[in-house]
Amino acid sequence: MRIEYLYRYPVKGLTAEALDQAEVEAGETIPWDRAFALAHGDSGFDPANPVWLPKWNFLCQMKHARAALLFSVFDPGSKTLRIRAPDGSGIESNALTAAGRDRIAAFLGDYLAEEARGQPSFHYIPGHVFGDQKTKVISLNNLASLRDYETKVGAHRHRRRFRANLWFTGAPAWAERDWIGRELQVGGAVLRVVKGTARCPATEVNPVTGERDADPVAELRSLYGDANLGVHAEVVEAGRFAVGDAIELLAP
Repeated sequence: MRIEYLYRYPVKGLTAEALDQAEVEAGETIPWDRAFALAHGDSGFDPANPVWLPKWNFLCQMKHARAALLFSVFDPGSKTLRIRAPDGSGIESNALTAAGRDRIAAFLGDYLAEEARGQPSFHYIPGHVFGDQKTKVISLNNLASLRDYETKVGAHRHRRRFRANLWFTGAPAWAERDWIGRELQVGGAVLRVVKGTARCPATEVNPVTGERDADPVAELRSLYGDANLGVHAEVVEAGRFAVGDAIELLAP
């Protein structure tokens, strides 16, 4: 097996950033993955006590299909986050300063318009991850499983609908369903698969058009008996991995 695509999502709900490589620490995610999030004013999120909250408390494609049309990129060197809307408007700001985050919150709040609930706030809290899971994990998807699903449903389903960190080849379709509790050597790191990835209505959104034009949750359930596509894994041994690196299922 080998890594074909590697992504991080610096802002929860916004653009995937393609990576060539990543250096991960035990118990952590890919650096800067889901490091930022726009919280709705009624979310109750407290940056002084940053506990995990469900995704609908934040800007997310499950609730905000138009978020797919925002292009964003984060530069860890300058700490600058750039966001561009479809109409050409945009913002460029230091996402690690309070003033910069206030400007980003105002821009995204204006973009959401009536979809924004209360006065939204944009957050970065060192060490906190705005992931969909309560624990810090990396998501892995099997391209063979996606292709099997596409063949059976008779339609293309862009991989970016599923917002995985890592896409791999070399395993039979759906082999990853049997990896729960097993460890993987991924380049120079070791990951332990902890659970399958249950899909949500965010996958309805076409990442190119921003339209809800399919229902992968219903399709997966009809075809396979559940809505899982991919797995989540935790890092148990730190290391580096890159596109093209081998993945090996380790002996129990």
